[in-house]
Amino acid sequence: MKDNKEYDVLVVGAGAAGMFAAVTAAQGGAVTAVAERNGKVGRKLAITGKGRCNVTNNCDVETVMKNLPKNPKFMYSALSSCPPSEIMNFFEGEGVPLKTERGNRVFPVSDKAYDIVDALYSKMKKLGVKLINTRVTEVCADNGRVTGVMTENGFIAAKNVIIATGGMSYPGTGSDGDGYAFAKALGHTVTEIKPSLVPLETAEDCSGAAGLSLKNVVLSVYETGKKKPLYKEQGEMLFTHTGISGPLVLSASSVMGTVTAGKYTANIDFKPALDRETLDRRIMRDFEERKNIKLANALRKLLPESAIPLVLAASGADGEKQCNSVTKAERESLTDTVKALPLHITAYRPISEAIITDGGVSVKEIDPKTMRSKLVEGLYFAGEIIDVTGFTGGFNLQTAFATGKAAGSACVN
Repeated sequence: MKDNKEYDVLVVGAGAAGMFAAVTAAQGGAVTAVAERNGKVGRKLAITGKGRCNVTNNCDVETVMKNLPKNPKFMYSALSSCPPSEIMNFFEGEGVPLKTERGNRVFPVSDKAYDIVDALYSKMKKLGVKLINTRVTEVCADNGRVTGVMTENGFIAAKNVIIATGGMSYPGTGSDGDGYAFAKALGHTVTEIKPSLVPLETAEDCSGAAGLSLKNVVLSVYETGKKKPLYKEQGEMLFTHTGISGPLVLSASSVMGTVTAGKYTANIDFKPALDRETLDRRIMRDFEERKNIKLANALRKLLPESAIPLVLAASGADGEKQCNSVTKAERESLTDTVKALPLHITAYRPISEAIITDGGVSVKEIDPKTMRSKLVEGLYFAGEIIDVTGFTGGFNLQTAFATGKAAGSACVN
């Protein structure tokens, strides 16, 4: 069905950035519509944070920027105009009580992501934003100015268009790269697209430890030929059938480049609270107490059982040996491995498993204060389609909301 109305603002995509942009534009008095291909709004938002929705991080703007490994300076203006405190006030003002957990992560008290989705959708309806359930096939422009969008159901005229289609992660939610095609067709540069905040595959067979979750370990990722770790943090991670995942691994993936054979090694320190000498004494004591027990069994007091085969294989120690026959060299190798189990990274998991996409519309072609295209008048970008990435902890949603607000505000000013 053709929509004969001309909108002041048409947002493409009803995700976090798109809905917040629409709310902001409508609050400013713009006649606003959102074109969404899915039957429901906020499908990706509804599954974030394992369905709990880590809506932002309860911190200041500087801290947010420190947690954006890609193009943080570009975000300064938008974040200053829309800091985490504003996002928290918005949702609480819309009847969604929030709580702050470890790492300053902010969640709805209900632990239900749908409460965040519903709050945005309800606000859109109250403000008279029209939701158009259709797939956009082209963003149209004439003489360097946006005229509207072409959809499966015909043309929709608009003075301003905000592309908020997301990236290519979780394609089942609708973010399959359409926005990149729209941007390229209008002359924009799209940087290399790769997965970010994604599990990693390893050369080592980790399937025996699949499902094992580690807490309070230190993960370090090294690039071959460099002494300083590319990434080093303490926290949680887990083993999978193909390698490693969990918060530490996802964050590490966002600072890594293209993965090639032998380029990256991840080291796990199982006992960061113990220095090497203290750990060695602890292992010697354990062996003394268990002289006639097999090494593999003796290590159960020190390590999770399913991780022991990985540690033994990497150290070169024979798990069938009795503790009283383990040599000093074998014990020292074991100590070193417990402090730094090496896992050789062979690949990222597919982009469909990534939380976000690394890459997007070049920030050089977007005004950082308004998210306005520098190439096409009346064109704006918001959210994951922009080449900005953040670590886990609510930082990506915060940038989505901040860019959405900047674009929505600019359309009416």
